[in-house]
Amino acid sequence: VQLQASGGGLVQAGGSLRLSCAASGTIVSMYTMGWYRQASGKQRELVATIRGDGNTNYADSVKGRFTISRDNAKSTVYLQMNTLNAEDTAVYYCNVNLGGAFYWGKGTLVTVSS
Repeated sequence: VQLQASGGGLVQAGGSLRLSCAASGTIVSMYTMGWYRQASGKQRELVATIRGDGNTNYADSVKGRFTISRDNAKSTVYLQMNTLNAEDTAVYYCNVNLGGAFYWGKGTLVTVSS
């Protein structure tokens, strides 16, 4: 299983970015996919997850600002990030939970300038 994340970059506070993560090597439509992030000097933390049935879960810090979605036909999960602030600066990682086996993509850096 390979996960390829993209869409990170530099954005001003209050701006938006959309991250994408494409999975290959297996069918992921039935499985939970998610986004996590790790800021410098901090532990990796959950951002959002989306189950195969479309049910979503968000960290309190991003509720109302971020939206996770998926396109099963493309085996891709997205993270729409709005109203970004400096605390959102981190490397963002996508993952897929294949029945307890977790696979991670390489991160994509999001930098929010204040």
